[in-house]
Amino acid sequence: MLREIIIILIFYFLILLQSSFLIHFNFFNFLPNLVLIFLVFLNFFRKTNDFPDLIIAFTAGFLLDIFSNRFIGFYVLICLAIYYFIKLLVKKYIYLERAF
Repeated sequence: MLREIIIILIFYFLILLQSSFLIHFNFFNFLPNLVLIFLVFLNFFRKTNDFPDLIIAFTAGFLLDIFSNRFIGFYVLICLAIYYFIKLLVKKYIYLERAF
């Protein structure tokens, strides 16, 4: 439980970094979405059927929705779709040593 809270806090700080600090730098007119990169990283290196990961993906999407100017639910759907897609790939095609 403590691990999930720490991960959600990391997502919160990544969103703050992305929406307040990185927006002032121009990387070839590209702003990296740090939350989605970290979500993909987490899904590759955690257990395949973990319910807290679903909650983490939903919370990350919800936090992105709060800090963005799009409608509520846009990033929630994207994060959940990425979560299921990565879990499907890892379950069927990839064998990795789990770090967490």
